[in-house]
Amino acid sequence: MTRSLPLLFILLLAGTFLQCRAEAETPVVPEADPQRPRTIVTTDGEIDDVDSFIRMLLYANEFEIEGLVYSSSMWHYKGDGKGTPFTSEMEMTRNIYGERTDLRWPGTTWMEDLIARYAEVYPNLRKHAEGYPTPETLRSLIRVGNIDFEGEMAADTDGSQLIARRLLDSDTTKLYLQVWGGTNTIARALKSIEEKYGNSDSWEAIYRDICKKAVIYAIMDQDATYRNYIAPNWPDIPVYYNSNQFWCFAYPWKQQVPERWHSYLQGPFMKEHIIRGHGPLMEKYYSYGDGQQQDGDPEHIHGVALDSFNQNSNGRSWGPFEPFDFISEGDSPAYLHLVDVGLDNIDNPSFGGWGGRLQQSESEPNRWEDGTGVADFNPFTDTLDVTYPQTRWIPAIQEDFAARADWCVLDFESANHPPHVAVSEGSRLSAKPGEEVVLTGQATDPDGDRLKFSWWRYHEVDSYTGELLPRAISGETLRFRLPADMAPGEDLHLILEVADEAEHPMIRYARVVVTAR
Repeated sequence: MTRSLPLLFILLLAGTFLQCRAEAETPVVPEADPQRPRTIVTTDGEIDDVDSFIRMLLYANEFEIEGLVYSSSMWHYKGDGKGTPFTSEMEMTRNIYGERTDLRWPGTTWMEDLIARYAEVYPNLRKHAEGYPTPETLRSLIRVGNIDFEGEMAADTDGSQLIARRLLDSDTTKLYLQVWGGTNTIARALKSIEEKYGNSDSWEAIYRDICKKAVIYAIMDQDATYRNYIAPNWPDIPVYYNSNQFWCFAYPWKQQVPERWHSYLQGPFMKEHIIRGHGPLMEKYYSYGDGQQQDGDPEHIHGVALDSFNQNSNGRSWGPFEPFDFISEGDSPAYLHLVDVGLDNIDNPSFGGWGGRLQQSESEPNRWEDGTGVADFNPFTDTLDVTYPQTRWIPAIQEDFAARADWCVLDFESANHPPHVAVSEGSRLSAKPGEEVVLTGQATDPDGDRLKFSWWRYHEVDSYTGELLPRAISGETLRFRLPADMAPGEDLHLILEVADEAEHPMIRYARVVVTAR
């Protein structure tokens, strides 16, 4: 990485341009995309899962939710009700908790409770976008999976059976399995399929079809079932493994997010623009010092004993925090990856997007992971940063969240909605080195808002490592000459970013990949 990158970044951002749009005569609610990604969520119910779940409900029009499954993890399990002692297979949990009969279990009703509150704002959400599932539909998708102990996968459960049925159904489109806790319920689903069909004549075809369909998005390893069962027995199932980048959206966010952006996660913004005055669903969003405490988890003192928390080891390491500060949504990248904001990342995890940026493992070709190989340049620290591929989107993600929180209570005319963005020349182009390339952005806004256009190069994603200086940037249009030293097959990733002018700007993008021929 050359030290000229910040200058290049500034040069490309210099293309900022404001354009007026005529106000829409009548509100037009955007239609749902019939090709929305299919997904199943497995969750251990930690407080950050609850906050991830609340945000996810505001984005539930962006994907097809096909299952909501309670599961266990190294941090949360119910116990078998018989007093059976259990010691974690994971070193950290074993050292902290030792032998336990149950651990910080939040129960199996909290999703139902939140969906009841979603039902109260659902009529208003429908005014702003098509595709929101009915509360009845969401309730029908809830199942209890393998919850007795961390990593327990000995028996079929309602949750594992739902996952198995979805994996075996006739729909061949991708099914994204989100792992907010342990992988054990997913592992049990796969194990039951192997047990039923493993010795049959159809096994090879079933195995192949499931590996083409399933994609696991895991936030760290929160039990050992992936490495002990899934990886050795289903090595061809793609896994997206986020073990570094999510931290900017988790408990130690103050150490990961540039201080200039802390305001997007601090109490004044969170309280005024997301939590308070935005209906009954948002009122249940956990934040520091908010007076709430989760049933079943005695360690959740963030809301009821903020001074004590700030003085304990976690508070001293992560904080200090003020009332209504963001706590954590460490699992949200798993579904933010599925929100189509125009970055073309859903089927291309190496491209980078709101769910982070992952690279293909050299030793395990079906594993995509973060780490030093996908660090992005952090202009605030002037260094490569393993978290920045996720951190860089925090302002856009938080403003989008605030705009959607408004959807819970405001009518269409009073709220903001995202622009529609495209590039006239298309998203995949080829050119000869030295050839001039012209890219023309297009955008419309459903609210008639003024639009701000910015072009920038996602340098870390390019296979071409040299410099690119634009010949001209004029509002929507970017004009440049393909570098003469680009080798055939090398590419450039150019991003058109369009923000509307509103209290909470909603940003959408178009990515153009230009390949040398």
